Amino acid sequence: MDLLQKIRTIPTEPGVYLYKNAEGEVIYVGKAKNLRSRVASYFHEGRWEDSKTGTLVREAVDVDYIVVRNNKEALALENNLIKQRKPRFNILLRDDKTYPYVKLTLGERWPRVYVTRRLRKDGSAYYGPYFPANLAYRIVDLIHRNFLIPSCKVDLTRFHPRPCLQYYIKRCLGPCVQDLTTPETYQEAVRDVKLFLEGRPTDLARSLQQRMEQAAVAQEYERAARYRDLISTVEQLQERQRIAAAEGDDADVFGYHYENGMLAVNLFHMRGGRVVDRREFFWEDLPEINTDPVQAADLDIDHVPAAAPSATSEQAPGFPGEQSSLVASICAEGELGSQAALATDSRVAAHDFSPGDFFSALLKQLYIGQPYVPRNLYVPVDFEDRSILEDLLSEQLAGSDPRAARVHILVPQRGDKRALIDLAGTNAKQSYDQRFRVLNPNAKAIQEELQEVLSLPELPKRIECFDISHIQGAETVASMVVWEDGKMKKSDYRKFIIRTVQGVDDFASMREVVTRRYKRLLQEEKPMPSLVLIDGGLGQLHAAAEALEALEIINQPLAAIAKREEILYVYGQEKDPVALDHHSPVLHLIQLIRDEAHRFAVTFHRKRRQMRDRSTELLEIPGVGESTTRRLLEHFGSLQAVRQADASALSAVVTRVQAEAISNHFRK
Repeated sequence: MDLLQKIRTIPTEPGVYLYKNAEGEVIYVGKAKNLRSRVASYFHEGRWEDSKTGTLVREAVDVDYIVVRNNKEALALENNLIKQRKPRFNILLRDDKTYPYVKLTLGERWPRVYVTRRLRKDGSAYYGPYFPANLAYRIVDLIHRNFLIPSCKVDLTRFHPRPCLQYYIKRCLGPCVQDLTTPETYQEAVRDVKLFLEGRPTDLARSLQQRMEQAAVAQEYERAARYRDLISTVEQLQERQRIAAAEGDDADVFGYHYENGMLAVNLFHMRGGRVVDRREFFWEDLPEINTDPVQAADLDIDHVPAAAPSATSEQAPGFPGEQSSLVASICAEGELGSQAALATDSRVAAHDFSPGDFFSALLKQLYIGQPYVPRNLYVPVDFEDRSILEDLLSEQLAGSDPRAARVHILVPQRGDKRALIDLAGTNAKQSYDQRFRVLNPNAKAIQEELQEVLSLPELPKRIECFDISHIQGAETVASMVVWEDGKMKKSDYRKFIIRTVQGVDDFASMREVVTRRYKRLLQEEKPMPSLVLIDGGLGQLHAAAEALEALEIINQPLAAIAKREEILYVYGQEKDPVALDHHSPVLHLIQLIRDEAHRFAVTFHRKRRQMRDRSTELLEIPGVGESTTRRLLEHFGSLQAVRQADASALSAVVTRVQAEAISNHFRK
């Protein structure tokens, strides 16, 4: 049965359709109220004039469909299939790492708290998302200070001889060393952290009050004082959260700028009535998208998190209204600097770009299936599926929390809300200029983004990068280059000759060079770098980590950049590799450092190999050994210079007998 015949057999019910190419690959996913009518519309006269539709129809050789009960089910299924199949004729909103979550590893014997950007079904509890991104790190830091639950990468499946610095500065209970804590005490702290992150301050305060009284009765006054301090912290945070909640609702505001086939979108996150974060999205080589039944664009999405202003935090998902997470109030107050709320020229003619179709596809992928959706979504244009998407998102939130308020997708035409959309549009224009007109990014902004992307505890000031170079295991060498305060610091470059490894073993070579470097650093009592960067993949990353652990250096930021894929692996988060946008200044910086390490290593290896090759003929001369050869080459610089030197010149480096032997050898 050919494609047109198959289309005639498609039912007229709502559902999802999937176009496939000759290889059986899904190239487009769409949804429809009437499947047969929608699929057949692609072959109507005049539709092939649209470049995207024409290409799609020419490549499609088959169509599958899934019938559902209503339009809301079709919306949800379409979104899931797009994320699973990643068809190239749909908007592909990657599973980006913009939203940070706090992860409590309940599946471990000694649970820990981490900041992560990807949710997994691994038995852990996830809390968030948090805006701005650094709020999640401040929450984890607060947990360290008050509940003493660690987030280190130490192997807690076995005991270690002594604890790390975090224990001594009273930010960890010390589960890594036997008898420093008990499972009961540790689980009690984990339960408190869970109540804290779940936004249950009343229950947490009541539990702490009971334990404080019990400790006081047992005359354990130091423990009672610690519970008293925790109660005070919880009450302060709860009061600040009440203030933030009274200031306004949560909302996401969209603005865009379209020009020359390229699109920039800004998304403002408003929490408690304040702008707390901003996200940027970009599309390049955007094709013409006509207003037609097809509701997805032929484009790929790139995402870059924007530097957010300091502001109040968002409410954590699943805790709406008065029960919103008290951790949201940790963030200091502040607002985005005022900007002229003027309408931009981003609204263009419908024949060039269909904003309605675009925002329909974008909102579905941004919010369907997410654990938290703000109460209001402000978009610049209306679209066909708006009411259906409102119902679906409202039901989605009600399923996780019956107390959740209904989601509203609004298209303001005037007033303060329209001014917010215009402000987002103005910022989208600035983002467009910076991205597509190649403005030089601010150095500090790059450092801040690097800190966020790699989850670094502080702003990166010094990066040391290592690379290994050899040819089939011969003349294996390593290099270390240094980036410090925005530029390469060549005076701190180091070269290493690998001495303990025979043959081809990059992992062992990396282990040796990292051990030698940081063992010396410890002996000289010099500070560790902000980041240790490895040129290689997971194998080299783990080899470097083993070397640091053997030196008892823990919590050292460590990452690797894999060749070809240009994917970043952060130690401790290897399952969540960071795939940066190829236009990202952060990726460019890391590539610059990596390429410099590679250049330095290859240059040193080539020099070593040339020395080896040039020494071969000299070693054939009777009475000339390796040390003599090395002295000659270092003195004269090349084999050709040694060949041209007479006996008297050679005598300045070697004995008279050796000089005559060398001179006679080359004369013959």
